[in-house]
Amino acid sequence: MDRLLTALVFNAIINNGYFLGNNLIYAGLCMNDERATIFINALRQAKLRLTPQRLSICRMLANSNGHPTAMELYEQLRTDFPTLSLATVYTTLSTLLALGLIHDLGSAGDGTLHYDPDTEPHVNLICTRCHQISDLDDETLAAVSQRVARRSGYEILGARIAYYGICPTCAKRSNREASGRR
Repeated sequence: MDRLLTALVFNAIINNGYFLGNNLIYAGLCMNDERATIFINALRQAKLRLTPQRLSICRMLANSNGHPTAMELYEQLRTDFPTLSLATVYTTLSTLLALGLIHDLGSAGDGTLHYDPDTEPHVNLICTRCHQISDLDDETLAAVSQRVARRSGYEILGARIAYYGICPTCAKRSNREASGRR
């Protein structure tokens, strides 16, 4: 019964939009994460129900330094939310994607779609062997975006730059294996 009461209070707070400053208060917890709050407000404006599962998806994305797949998010959250459906994960991701709050990186050679919660200009480095995706920040990318906008007349909304290759870990492993065969 205690869990049901918490869920009812939680939904009343979230769906009625009660925030204390930038802090989202729910179920006794405080989310003081600007990006998660942006994601949550976007879902609210898109008229999606703000369930504990969706809030956790937003929080996980906002705090991610990686490039998760829908299945990775689902697997990580399923222990806390046994009733979480993969459809909820996909609906949340597709809504955030449509609103331009996350990027779709496509496959990293592993046949699954990866998402990037970092929409600031940066380079994605994708290993074709282990399928790891790493970010490389470069201050000159903002200048490139400005130059492209100026020369083309476009209002630049975003950009994605991906380089494919072999990461240092896989390259070392290949070199060791090649040395061992000689």
